[in-house]
Amino acid sequence: MKNSTKALIGVLLAGTAGLIIFLFVHLSGDPSRPITIGTQKASACTKGEVCLPDLTFTDVNGVAYSHAALLGKVVVINFWATWCKPCEHEIPDLSRVYEKYKGQGLVILGVMTDDMDSQGLLNFQSDHEMTYPVVRANSDIMMSFGYPGSLPTTYIFDRGGKQVSQRVGGMREQQLLDMIDPLIAQK
Repeated sequence: MKNSTKALIGVLLAGTAGLIIFLFVHLSGDPSRPITIGTQKASACTKGEVCLPDLTFTDVNGVAYSHAALLGKVVVINFWATWCKPCEHEIPDLSRVYEKYKGQGLVILGVMTDDMDSQGLLNFQSDHEMTYPVVRANSDIMMSFGYPGSLPTTYIFDRGGKQVSQRVGGMREQQLLDMIDPLIAQK
C-alpha cells in the first residue's frame, strides 16, 4: 500500500510540474503585442533569446530542412490542422507570401497536427491552394515549440534564427507581409 501511495504522489507532482511549465510557456507570450522589426543585419541567435529549435523538419515528400540549412533564411513555422477553419482561411494567404519570397530566402513550413492520410492531404493541399511544404507534427517538434495549445499558431524567425514573432490565430496576407518584408531585406 505504501509503494502505491508514493507512486501516486510522484505522478501527481510530476503532472503538476508539467502543467506549471506548460502554462508558463503558453501564457508568457503576448500575441497582441505590436512587433517592431528593423532592417538591420540579422545576427546569430544568442543565449537568452528564443531561437529556432535545433531540429530537422522532414516534409511529407521526404525533403529534410535541417537547422543548419534554415539558418540564413527567414523561417515561418505554422501549426495547423485540416479541421481548423481559421487555418483553412489563412492557407492561401501563406501560399501567396511563400510564392512571392521563396526565391529570396523565405521558408514556410506548415506543421500539420492531425493525422490525415497522404492522399487526403494531397487533396486538401490542392483544394486550398497550399504550395508550401507540410511537415507532420512529432513529439520533438511539439515539445520544442511548447505544444501550441491553439491553432493556428505561427512562429517567425529572422535570418539569424532569432524568434521575432509568435502569433496565435489566423493571419491575412498583408499582416504576414508586414512582418516578412523587413526580414527579407536583412542580409
